[in-house]
Amino acid sequence: MTSFNCPQLPDTVRTNGATPNPWWSNAVVYQIYPRSFQDTNGDGIGDLKGITSRLDYLADLGVDVLWLSPVYKSPQDDNGYDISDYQSIDPLFGTLEDMDELLAEAHKRGLKVVMDLVVNHTSDEHAWFQASRDKDDPHADWYWWRPAKPGHEPGTPGAEPNQWGSYFGGSAWEYDPKRGEYFFHQYSKKQPDLNWENPEVRKAVYKMMNWWMDRGIDGFRMDVITQISKVVDANGKLPGEDGSLIADDPVGPEGYSSPFPFCSDGPRVDEFLAEMRREVFEGREGFMNVGEAPGVTPERNEHITDPANGELDMMFQFNHVGIDQSGSKWDTVPFKVTNLRRELAEQQEAVANVGWASLFFCNHDQPRVVSRWGDDSTEESRAASAKAFALLLHMHRGTPYVYQGEELGMTNAHFTKLDQYRDLEALNAYRQRVEEAKVQSPESMMDALALIGRDNARTPMQWDDSTFAGFTAEDAPTEPWVSVNPNHTEVNAARQVDDPESVFAFYQRLIALRHNNPVVAAGTWKPVDAGDEHVYAFTRELNGTTLLTMVNLSGDRVAVPAESAALVASGVSEPQIVISTRGASHAVVSLANGELSAWEGVVVEL
Repeated sequence: MTSFNCPQLPDTVRTNGATPNPWWSNAVVYQIYPRSFQDTNGDGIGDLKGITSRLDYLADLGVDVLWLSPVYKSPQDDNGYDISDYQSIDPLFGTLEDMDELLAEAHKRGLKVVMDLVVNHTSDEHAWFQASRDKDDPHADWYWWRPAKPGHEPGTPGAEPNQWGSYFGGSAWEYDPKRGEYFFHQYSKKQPDLNWENPEVRKAVYKMMNWWMDRGIDGFRMDVITQISKVVDANGKLPGEDGSLIADDPVGPEGYSSPFPFCSDGPRVDEFLAEMRREVFEGREGFMNVGEAPGVTPERNEHITDPANGELDMMFQFNHVGIDQSGSKWDTVPFKVTNLRRELAEQQEAVANVGWASLFFCNHDQPRVVSRWGDDSTEESRAASAKAFALLLHMHRGTPYVYQGEELGMTNAHFTKLDQYRDLEALNAYRQRVEEAKVQSPESMMDALALIGRDNARTPMQWDDSTFAGFTAEDAPTEPWVSVNPNHTEVNAARQVDDPESVFAFYQRLIALRHNNPVVAAGTWKPVDAGDEHVYAFTRELNGTTLLTMVNLSGDRVAVPAESAALVASGVSEPQIVISTRGASHAVVSLANGELSAWEGVVVEL
């Protein structure tokens, strides 16, 4: 088992309900998007050797776990989330020997490594899928194959088995002339869904996972894992399929119905996850098992992450990152503090008694929070709002996830032209919504992409102010695969690592606080001033110690709301300031005046 730097919480402190407390109870995870982290060979794409070269930076930051987005062999249709060989490293990123070196060097520094795993679907170039194209092959039922709708010529418009659309645009069914049938894909047409109803599929997946665990990794973050179980009728037919006993939902404005209600948190999810736990993780120590959980409610999170049920350690839920969207992802609405508080409160309260929460604002699928909900218009407001959202997130109960560059306050790319984008989802959405269905104007779609498009999180890591931000050499033969953010000359690691007032230094303090303060790691959570439209406040309490967190999520100076003001009415001294975005002395003055400056956040021990 990997040695670990973080002190373990005593068993007198309840975390997720397990005894002893899991090692990750007071840990912080750092997500790396390998193709954008560090390029060492000049091909414009990050690689495993690049990650290894930056391990000291990550150790200095203080994080405990590295989560790597997929580095398996892949055609890269969806940047590696379309896997063609689970037990090979894509040459873009290096070799298996490079992966072994990364594991060894990370473990030397007390850092654990968790790999991203995509087993809801594979690439259409995976050997399993290629074999399944033959109806007589043993793999024939490893994917969701269906014949054309009766009375229609296969491969022609309207012949699809039902009216489901892909989340990446177009039909969710693709016709394969070799087999003479359609296969189902929730995402890209190069990402066919595996048929988890088939026990042979599950056996093959578990065998592969055990191979990686035996090789020395410390667990998995599993992509869209709650979509592995589909709703079918008594005869195995999908909703809307000819003869199905289950009706499909109505068709939407883009011309398709959505598979989401029938493919998210399906009827056998608990069974499959429990089986996976038994077959892969039971008997092992020191691992972490995390699931991305589309369609899972906070209440279901409690069940799935309850250690007594033997499923997942924690899950990613998404209600809170949908608060600025209405209907379609691309119909954006203004950010409201009350909406964020409501969604996070549901997640916190659901695991108050048992289970655990994942805490995040940013990842490879989400834009930069400082641009999305903060203010990146000036250097001062960028740094201030980056610290404010960091304080807010890290003071909640659960395991925080830092996405690469978030610890620097990296911003959205602010692209203005469609040809600057590389993301399949963005390009397909523009084509379908603007050019085909004509349900959105080009201007509003470009605004939506600039605000919430996934490429905003995928621009190269900003290490320094050189031409390519230190991501690749200035004289590299190939430019980065996606443009470097022009503001890398001001926002970069080299400028921040030795600056005690930087966003980076603030993250170091937040991470150390979680490591060393059991109240932050495991204390109860209770909202305060739940209706305030500017200040997000809550308490954390454990064994008689109470911490009050107050964060002004606006660019205006605002009054401390009534309930919070009453809690600090007797006055606050500097020793009571646990952490503050603007420093303890500034926080004391602010609270004495009954106000919080723009983007000011403070934690007070009451």
